[in-house]
Amino acid sequence: MHVKDAMSTVLLTIGPAHTLRQAAQLMAARRLGAAVVLDSDTCGIGILTERDILNSLGAGENPDRETAQTHTTPDVVFAAPDWTLEDAAEAMVRGGFRHLIVLNDQEPVGVVSVRDIIRCWSTTTERARAVPA
Repeated sequence: MHVKDAMSTVLLTIGPAHTLRQAAQLMAARRLGAAVVLDSDTCGIGILTERDILNSLGAGENPDRETAQTHTTPDVVFAAPDWTLEDAAEAMVRGGFRHLIVLNDQEPVGVVSVRDIIRCWSTTTERARAVPA
């Protein structure tokens, strides 16, 4: 299976000036664990995850003052739709993160998460068990 088979194409895109509270509210409303941060001034693409927000709150920072720009994950690793799920899982383990932005021609087209990969792998395993030998 490939990333394109597992990824979510429902994207939440926010700007770098969104506060962490605004980002958290949007993420919660859409039941998403990550937001794609698009910075039109630098043409940069970043990712803000639930963990980034949690770390900020745990450090006692004010979610109404802190912005997405200062909490986006540094050194973002992007996936391609044709990567295998094994490639994506390996990148996540190596980088210590749970989400990858999926790019096609330098444009974000989806996000794949550990949960997406596990869902696909467990469905494949269930189907294999259901096939009589």
